[in-house]
Amino acid sequence: MKLQQLRYICEVAKHDLNVSATALSLYTSQPGISKQIRLLEDELGLEIFSRSGKHLTRITPAGKEIIDIAKEVMIKVASIKQLSRDHNDPHLGSLSIATTHTQARYILPNVIKDFIAKYPAVSMNMVQGSPSHISEEAAGGAVDFAIAYEDLELFGDLAMMPCYHWNRCILVPKDHPLTLIEKISLSDLVEHPIVTYPFGFSGRSKRKQAFNDKNLNPQVVFTATDAEVIKTYVRLGLGVGIVAHMAFEPTEDSDLVAIEASHLFEASVTSIGVRRGTYLRSYMYDFIEAFAPHLTRAVVQEVMMLSCKEAQSEYFNNLNVPTYTFSTESINH
Repeated sequence: MKLQQLRYICEVAKHDLNVSATALSLYTSQPGISKQIRLLEDELGLEIFSRSGKHLTRITPAGKEIIDIAKEVMIKVASIKQLSRDHNDPHLGSLSIATTHTQARYILPNVIKDFIAKYPAVSMNMVQGSPSHISEEAAGGAVDFAIAYEDLELFGDLAMMPCYHWNRCILVPKDHPLTLIEKISLSDLVEHPIVTYPFGFSGRSKRKQAFNDKNLNPQVVFTATDAEVIKTYVRLGLGVGIVAHMAFEPTEDSDLVAIEASHLFEASVTSIGVRRGTYLRSYMYDFIEAFAPHLTRAVVQEVMMLSCKEAQSEYFNNLNVPTYTFSTESINH
């Protein structure tokens, strides 16, 4: 059994059993991958993949268990490599993050700027996408960290650590009728078409649940993952915008009015996720703490040792997780 063979079966599963695509991604030949998989199956005495002719059709039940273990092995191998790099040159390396547009645009810039100033020899890469895409990138080892909110059940393979609580605001043009209401309600909101983020990929959106609890059906006319796009359509008069607090910038968005909405929706939590069993280099701990100061190296190491999400939740119930503050100066009525 070779590490190369374990890597091949993991990559083939990742590429939906497409050996040609796997070969391209690994810069090797399709026959070479097929041969190594066959050799591994012969050694184990069972099939990892079912076949129809030369094509792989599905992963066998035993194959699924083998691939799951192989993924863990590959993570451990990567950790060994990370450890050696940390000892040889602690300030040289790379850091990749998968996150949403909101985090990338409004929260992370200053954190990344300071990090690069401290670690100029560490190259950074950022992937933006939906929570489901982020979870796939992190679980598959394509990125080091996942930074996301809600839909945390998508991140079962990761240790998820809460960074901060946040809520939403409502964006409208200055002459909009909602600006005349002192404290708006959800009933006031559903009188107008709505422009917002997609209502959750798991069906557990805090916004959707708030409307459901009141038996209200909002008229969502447009959704986008990019808050800047949502603002554009609010400016065009397409509807009332519901965005994260941090997406409203008083100077750049001076033509819009931001109305507090934390009394309408349950707060969300942004979390940072790391694959369990991953060796974190010193600069990775520094990045996490810069993003969420309460997540010190000692805290992260302790969380990584916890075996289940329930234990992690109980741990963080006793830890003070900060709340993103929405300045009242930005609320105009």
